[in-house]
Amino acid sequence: MKAVYFAWVRERIGKNEEEIAPPAEVATVDDLVAWLASRGENYAHAFDKPQVIRVAIDRAHAARDARIAGAKEIAFFPPMTGG
Repeated sequence: MKAVYFAWVRERIGKNEEEIAPPAEVATVDDLVAWLASRGENYAHAFDKPQVIRVAIDRAHAARDARIAGAKEIAFFPPMTGG
């Protein structure tokens, strides 16, 4: 699956996107965030406050307990403000 990173998540990780292959036990968004955070210092910094990061699975907003099986793209982005 493709992981896509936006705004400060992208800046902290140091890349816009990447192909990832999480292990079979990574089943939900929360599991994926924890797995990504374990991949190194940049990832740990990007996901140090996982509760504020929003997630979209195949371009649809997803809850933290959403299953990721079969997803082609998962995007991570901070909360957005606008005006």
